[in-house]
Amino acid sequence: MALRIVANRPDPAIVRLPWHLPLEEWTDEFVVPLPRGLSRHVVRIVRLGQRTYAVKETQEPIAFREYRTLRDLRRLDLPTVVPQGVVAGRTGADGELPAALVTEHLRFSLPYRSLFQHGATAAHVPLLIDALVVLLVRLHLAGFFWGDVSLSNVLFRRNAGEFSAYLVDAETGELHDVVGRRMREHDVTIGCENVFAELLDLQASGAVAGDLEPHAIITMLRERYAALWAELTREEEFSTTEMWRIEQRIERLNELGFDVDELDIITDYDGDRVRIQPKVVDLGHHARELASLTGMNVEENQARRLLNDLAAYTAHHDLGREDRDAVANRWLTTVYEPIVAMIPAHARGKLEPAEVFHEILEHRWYLSEQAGHEVDIFETARDYIDKFLPQKPEEAIAADAEA
Repeated sequence: MALRIVANRPDPAIVRLPWHLPLEEWTDEFVVPLPRGLSRHVVRIVRLGQRTYAVKETQEPIAFREYRTLRDLRRLDLPTVVPQGVVAGRTGADGELPAALVTEHLRFSLPYRSLFQHGATAAHVPLLIDALVVLLVRLHLAGFFWGDVSLSNVLFRRNAGEFSAYLVDAETGELHDVVGRRMREHDVTIGCENVFAELLDLQASGAVAGDLEPHAIITMLRERYAALWAELTREEEFSTTEMWRIEQRIERLNELGFDVDELDIITDYDGDRVRIQPKVVDLGHHARELASLTGMNVEENQARRLLNDLAAYTAHHDLGREDRDAVANRWLTTVYEPIVAMIPAHARGKLEPAEVFHEILEHRWYLSEQAGHEVDIFETARDYIDKFLPQKPEEAIAADAEA
């Protein structure tokens, strides 16, 4: 049987991997010691040149189905790992080997268990649940039935003190035109069961510092899913004298980080009442705004924080009447980029630059409170980088190490 590689982003280096060996036998020549989540399959993280991949052994039909599902989700601009390809037709000394699904490794991401090895405590668990809920709601809005909701099937990235969740395992997922109420309830129920078991396991292992209350966390998961789904989809009715409520609804969704791409507005026969219902919403309101101003691509909460600093910079320098794009470029080149450049090369794998900037802003607040006046941002950056950044664990392969 000939080796067959189907890839949407061909990387010739993939051919050089030892596909004739089971993944369990791959050596440090290819495998890099990055954290991996729990999986029913054998998974290895490999580095080829400047790129890093996750390789998962599974059955060929399942590998191709998941590969195509991930591609569809990426086309819908949903937060998932990037599918690279499928390797089939593998044979070894003892005969046929399973196929392999190859995805790009998501930099600065960690499985939930690794977060607790990197300083997370029981107080961070609600933030992980919030990230999981936002991911689940976004998938449901896009017509994706997950089928196996769990903390183990996502990767988490830091997001200005909170987290963003990315779908890793789409093996059980299905894309539909609409995910109905029963399917959504099924996903939430499965998610509650899986997360409850995962939290009990964490509690039993002693991996979490602080008091962990699995029952309360599961209740919170259900409530926050219901509240977010309702806010994004519920129908609202009011009189034609209250048309300002349309803008208010849009602003409320923007504050949550969502853009309204399509709004269904219906009036009654007499023209006295109006019903509105968001039809197409998508997370990333602040991220898209920041990208349009600066070209930066960051997580949603990070973008919100950077936009707030940009607004403070604009007010401090009395630039409110200037072109906003020009002011953003000035802030980028005189504040953000010089501070990022202060990060030593050996520390660039600890946190994303936008997350470092967020932490520097937090640090400035504490220093200013202690000093009784606002401390200079560059003075703050030097203090944070010297005293606190070195204590952060590595969360990615540093760019220099990948080169």
